Amino acid sequence: MENLKTRYCAVLTIAGSDSGGCAGIQADIKSISACGVFAASVITATTAQNTQGIFDIHPIPIVHLEKQLDAVLSDIAFGAIKIGMLHSSEVIETVANKLAQYSINNIVLDPVMVATSGDNLIVSDAISSLKDFLPKARLITPNIPEAELLIGHPIELKNLKNSASEIGRLYHTSVLLKGGHIGSHENQITDTLYVYENDEIITIKNPWVNTKNTHGTGCSLSSSIAAFLSLGYNLEDAVKKGCHYINRAITQGEMKILGKGNGPINHFGLK
Repeated sequence: MENLKTRYCAVLTIAGSDSGGCAGIQADIKSISACGVFAASVITATTAQNTQGIFDIHPIPIVHLEKQLDAVLSDIAFGAIKIGMLHSSEVIETVANKLAQYSINNIVLDPVMVATSGDNLIVSDAISSLKDFLPKARLITPNIPEAELLIGHPIELKNLKNSASEIGRLYHTSVLLKGGHIGSHENQITDTLYVYENDEIITIKNPWVNTKNTHGTGCSLSSSIAAFLSLGYNLEDAVKKGCHYINRAITQGEMKILGKGNGPINHFGLK
């Protein structure tokens, strides 16, 4: 008889690869691992990327994407799934169909559309497909520009709560609206969690860190939340722990130097 105490808590990340190691699959694996969970991965695209920008995107063939998904989902039990870069409608539909086939429902989806450098990470005609996929997620984690694309109006500090609940009700999912693009208010950063199941708004505050080393923050945050969900935390606690983990990682990477552009957070600098 299997000893369940020896089973790994595992998270699958489905996202693009960052050759610079700051974001994407690489940041996901670091974040999940730092939170004490086993990380598996399915790569949707490779990028020629560094701290200064993205210079090329190479889509993984759909047939191979399907084989990656079948290989891991047929073999490994995942406590949660993190989804990042889905750059085309065909990729979005493939991932959605495979997750439905394997009855996967504990999904944290980061609706990646624009990189820290400002480069587009999704083709324009795929945005509607992404919107159709959002209700399948347990939680979505848009930043402010992404959230504005999802609801079609500007978001400021004064309407953070209303915007988070508006997105959640529109797409029938819980929402973590990340406040990093709004900046510091009273030397704090404010993230807003809307819990769809009970129509509740929760404000999460952490100290503001004035640094350009935030490349991969969104990838790492959604991955850490998935890790904590896999460990058995409820949604509110998983989100709070994820936000706190990322804030500490930003703080630990504040003075580090990597490359000539936007550096990464320090995933493992917490001991």
